[in-house]
Amino acid sequence: MAEGGQRARAKLQCISINGGLLQLQHELSTGDFVEIAFHTRSGAIHGMAEMLHPTRKFQSACLQPFRFIALADDDHRKLRMALDSALDRSFLDPVSEQLQTPPGF
Repeated sequence: MAEGGQRARAKLQCISINGGLLQLQHELSTGDFVEIAFHTRSGAIHGMAEMLHPTRKFQSACLQPFRFIALADDDHRKLRMALDSALDRSFLDPVSEQLQTPPGF
């Protein structure tokens, strides 16, 4: 939810412990404080964020980064768990592909 009580739907493109990147239909003002909520395998995460300058603008959307300015301890823990879990999966997937039996054996 942006300043002024307006709601906007966004697609979360990437996330880190410090912030992330949203795909929005319309850019928000740089410096706006917004409430961010999204779901992870570790649970729902709610926090406050500051919108940064859009990185790309398209005809029907834009990519706009944000930085977290406030996360409750529990939300921070869930975010850390989700990021750690994603990192574990990214390391395990290439290894499991290498361990598969080649075709013809």
